[in-house]
Amino acid sequence: MRQAPRKITSIEKTLAILLTFGPHNQELGTVEISQKLGFHKATVSRILLTLMRSAFLEQDPQTRKFRLGASILSLGSAARHSLKTNMVQIAKPYIDELRDRLRETIVLEALSGKSTFMAYIAEGPRRVRIAGTLGDRLPIHAAAGAKAILAFSLPEIRENLLDQEMPRLTPNTITDTRIFKRQLKLIRHQGFSYDNEEIDTGISAVGAPIFNHEKKAVAAVTVAGPSQRISWNVDSPIVSQVKDTAAKISTQL
Repeated sequence: MRQAPRKITSIEKTLAILLTFGPHNQELGTVEISQKLGFHKATVSRILLTLMRSAFLEQDPQTRKFRLGASILSLGSAARHSLKTNMVQIAKPYIDELRDRLRETIVLEALSGKSTFMAYIAEGPRRVRIAGTLGDRLPIHAAAGAKAILAFSLPEIRENLLDQEMPRLTPNTITDTRIFKRQLKLIRHQGFSYDNEEIDTGISAVGAPIFNHEKKAVAAVTVAGPSQRISWNVDSPIVSQVKDTAAKISTQL
């Protein structure tokens, strides 16, 4: 016996109407929405007026068409804030998994002001570990994660972040802006960054950028450890796995 088709609820109709305005928030009229969704015109009109009273939609006084309103913007802002504040929670399982695979220390570097900081550290099990604690700030011109973020930032953002002193921390630290910008160009081409004993002698790192929902580089995954164990050769399994982990986190954001 064939079952009768399930009746669409008012809530489902309301959500369907809201989703018709994506992804570009184009203006739509009652008839357009009715024809697009197959809902009765009177039903669509009633739902549109309800959404407008709650500021989920607003109506153009001249065209009489509707577009998304202030309440939607407020919810979007809340969602973006949640993603930013919950980045560690989102990234943690992926970083822990990478730590277990590589058996090296993995760091989540997040951009804040004109430097990055260690937002999460998954310490490796090996005897020799990197120095540093949660919340430590890292130099924008030397840290692998910071370089990954810089390389994939907009030119104006990059220029603003580089408008500061670049102190020499080790004999390998790059202090010449022109040389540093050439390195950033290479990082963009290869898709990963590296720290060649530029912060601490004997410690190297490989990083890859994490992008948010707006495709902006906001953080980075970094694997760090003794230089004899950390290779940034293009074919290195460390490089491919760091890039893969960063891509997975980016997808979640």
